Amino acid sequence: MRRFLPSLSALQAFEAAARHRSFTKAAEDLGLTQSGISRQIANLEQYLGLKLFERSGSRIVLTDAGLAYFEEVRGVLDALEESSIDLVRGRKVASSLMVGTHPTFAARWIAPRLRSFVEEHPEVPIEIRALDSDAALAEGGIDIAVLRGSGTWSDARVTELFPEELAVVASPRLIAPEEKPERLDFSAMPTLQNASRPSLWLQWLRASGQSHRGTIQGVRMPHSEPLIRAALSGLGLAVIPAHYVKEELARGELHMPFGPPVRTGLSYWIVNPERKFHRGQAQLFRNWLLREARKRAG
Repeated sequence: MRRFLPSLSALQAFEAAARHRSFTKAAEDLGLTQSGISRQIANLEQYLGLKLFERSGSRIVLTDAGLAYFEEVRGVLDALEESSIDLVRGRKVASSLMVGTHPTFAARWIAPRLRSFVEEHPEVPIEIRALDSDAALAEGGIDIAVLRGSGTWSDARVTELFPEELAVVASPRLIAPEEKPERLDFSAMPTLQNASRPSLWLQWLRASGQSHRGTIQGVRMPHSEPLIRAALSGLGLAVIPAHYVKEELARGELHMPFGPPVRTGLSYWIVNPERKFHRGQAQLFRNWLLREARKRAG
């Protein structure tokens, strides 16, 4: 017998429209036109003999049947996607150790060191996932994470990796290394800002006790990585977590015209979700992280 199954394209259109609560955003998501989304959903409703959406002014609202169907369809599409990825990878996604952290920490601290873990444990497949917020940790799938904070995460066991230290860095193109300005003048010196951590300058000023005048201003970058690139180009002074620019400082590509790094009171923490704490692969990675941190301290 032929299965009673709608077309996959219709289900994808429905899932995207239900997720965004918008035909327009669903069309953008799937690379279709709004009329194409509308046509797919109309065909789906006709096939099922049920109304899935209602209009409420300019908005679309899921019917009770549509909401229940959305929950089911989303799970089926997720499972189908995971099965397809498993086939391409040649292994189950669930077999990988899922490590969550901020993209810059992954790029600047974990990635340069990761070879040693892979060589020690070639049997452990690893996937690094970007966590732009602490809330993402609770969404499931993450076995172990490295996060910045005060060490308070619910339903997790935490271990301090190392304290955060901030430094104001400059390119020799901007300020010669032999120059030691007595005061930070924001009105005279170009500065850079971090949009993802807008209070960095204030944190550094409080911790360093540096005298200053003028108003903090300057080009704003989305996060630390482009901020570092801009500082290297000589665009301005930047406040950077010192562990991100250790190599650039050692090579003289950046220097610290206003003195050594200062502690913020925050730290980087190994965060093990309680439900994943006893997973053997997570324990191996946790121990490796601690060894790498001790090397850094040494």
